[in-house]
Amino acid sequence: MHKDPSGECVKYKIEITIVKKFIYHPINNTLIIKEVTCPAHVRITCFRWKGQITWNKDNNPLLGENEKRIWVSNHKKNHMEVYTCVCTWTHNGKEYNTSGHRSLIVRETVSYHEIHILSPTNEEHFADEGVGIKLICSVYCGFNIKKDCIASWESNGVSVDGIEGYSQVVTKDPSNDTIVTAVLDIVKVSAKDFEAEFQCVGISNTKAKQAQLTLKRRESIIPLVTWGVCALVLCVLAAVLIKCFAIDLALFFRPYLPQSSYKKDTRVYDAYIVYQTQNMDKLTEDSLCQFITKILPSVLEDKCGYRLFIQGRDDIPGEDRLELVEDRMQQSRRLMVILTPGSGSESLEATPTSPRDSLIGGFDWQVGLHHALLQREMSVILIQLGDTGPQGYTHLPAGLQHLIQKSAPIRWPEGSRAATAWNSRFWKRVRYLMPARPAKKHPHSAII
Repeated sequence: MHKDPSGECVKYKIEITIVKKFIYHPINNTLIIKEVTCPAHVRITCFRWKGQITWNKDNNPLLGENEKRIWVSNHKKNHMEVYTCVCTWTHNGKEYNTSGHRSLIVRETVSYHEIHILSPTNEEHFADEGVGIKLICSVYCGFNIKKDCIASWESNGVSVDGIEGYSQVVTKDPSNDTIVTAVLDIVKVSAKDFEAEFQCVGISNTKAKQAQLTLKRRESIIPLVTWGVCALVLCVLAAVLIKCFAIDLALFFRPYLPQSSYKKDTRVYDAYIVYQTQNMDKLTEDSLCQFITKILPSVLEDKCGYRLFIQGRDDIPGEDRLELVEDRMQQSRRLMVILTPGSGSESLEATPTSPRDSLIGGFDWQVGLHHALLQREMSVILIQLGDTGPQGYTHLPAGLQHLIQKSAPIRWPEGSRAATAWNSRFWKRVRYLMPARPAKKHPHSAII
């Protein structure tokens, strides 16, 4: 209805069609702060009828927003929001509303970077022939790039898709960083694969980059393990042989080793023999006599060239016994103690009233132990004849027991072939403890 200047009311027929909510010019960009402008027909109506503008978002009023444009921030990414601009105006006393809608779609920031191949990083990859393997091609294209990023494998410049025995799976990282990964699965590595050149190809926004990769046969660990086991066995065998034949090896190499101290040694005898001759039964006495007078000299002197001083054989009749023992001890390089059942039970513990009246061998024991333990001038070789008996070595003097604890006596195998064989185990042990080279024969030794 319209009133003309004459005051008459004129009626017009107007056809009104109601349609769904119409959205004017959606806003779709990646700016951080968005400008939302009221649709043109609402602005024009408000200007003509001097109306009041209000805004709402998703049918919720926005308080304080009365301008024809508003600025929006802190919006959700990948989310559409609908803003409605409403103009309230008055005509002929009646209030009318004119509205228009604008949609806002927030897009994430897209950034294209130079293509970077994350994997493979090496030009060679070890593989075993006949065994399956997976090769990874990982490409970084930029930030929030959804479509323009491709990763793939090629073999000798040809795509692996469709090649028998090859299969390729491509995945994308769900994060904002655009990383595409192509995994090449080789079911069974063959000889031709070791000759082929594989290319990891990355493509983004018409740019491309690739990385070369070749397969290399992995060295078998079996030869290495075999050599390791053989080396270990050889070391163990060598250690066992050295332990079992240490004395034999030492005797074998003795003549070839330098003996600087040998030239300075002016002592005449290689060993001073100490033994007991009292408080023994007939059998033990005969065994000791046989060993001292025949077997010991025949092996060490006749076959090995050593010089021994044996009391009763090498002493000079009429010479003072005290001076003789002391002098021969000083002229000897070893003290050889012959232990028999009951050795030292009486003669070693008895303190004679006079050295001249001591039992045969008693003074020799005392002087020899004094040189070996106190003055440390002589090494001691202990030889056991016969059984020690139930008492063992507990009856011996403390000094001799100390020597036995440091080096166990060598037991003479009486009655066996090794008893007189100079290369037997027993005599090798005795020779090992003897000086490396026999004592030099000095001109004055002939008259001693």
